[in-house]
Amino acid sequence: MQQKLDELYEQGMDAFAKGDYKNAEKAFVAFLEDNPDFADVRNKMGVIYNQTNRLDLAVKSFKKALELNPGYTEASLNLAITYSDLGRYELSREVFESAARFTHTGQREIDPYIKGKLSNEHLRVGCIYYELGLFEDAIEEYHKALRLSPAFADIITQLGIALRDNGQQDEAIKEFTRAKELNPHYIPAWLHLGITYYARGFYGLAEEEWREALKIEPDNAALKTYLTFVKPQTS
Repeated sequence: MQQKLDELYEQGMDAFAKGDYKNAEKAFVAFLEDNPDFADVRNKMGVIYNQTNRLDLAVKSFKKALELNPGYTEASLNLAITYSDLGRYELSREVFESAARFTHTGQREIDPYIKGKLSNEHLRVGCIYYELGLFEDAIEEYHKALRLSPAFADIITQLGIALRDNGQQDEAIKEFTRAKELNPHYIPAWLHLGITYYARGFYGLAEEEWREALKIEPDNAALKTYLTFVKPQTS
């Protein structure tokens, strides 16, 4: 039974990563029949429903993911975007703002390929810890990954997300900024830096990050949605 579940999970994740939502949905639905309390799969089902214009089902999936893991920021942000797609802008803002608040020498040289594999494994474990709400453990794993691959903007961004959701917002801002500097075209770094500024009440800085990111990726729906949440600045 466990082997079958593992196979379904891997099939679903592989298809999802390739944008093959039909086969991803088929695998995830079968997986959830025997393992319904898996927040990450519920979130990914929500993404599939959103991308295939089944928005009410997307809302239900994101809500279920948040019921299983109330601190699951990604599911909250996805829910906010889906509410916006449905025209439920006040609910969208409420969910978004709720998510924004949550938020050596002497050593033997390792072969670059092996180093990359080890780094990816630490990243994978870190993401599991993060999804379980074990932010300190996630941060530790991301640091291990970065010791092996220090210039990977995606890992740095994941570290920033975990730091933010662990209440370490200043440290998160430093990491998102570092990720941007390493890879100016990596949109998640801009996006999450904006979210962190927003959580701190720096709405102007949040807007600046999102507008600059939109110049790089003009069709990014998340950035467009988040910009609608920026509060008017008072003098």
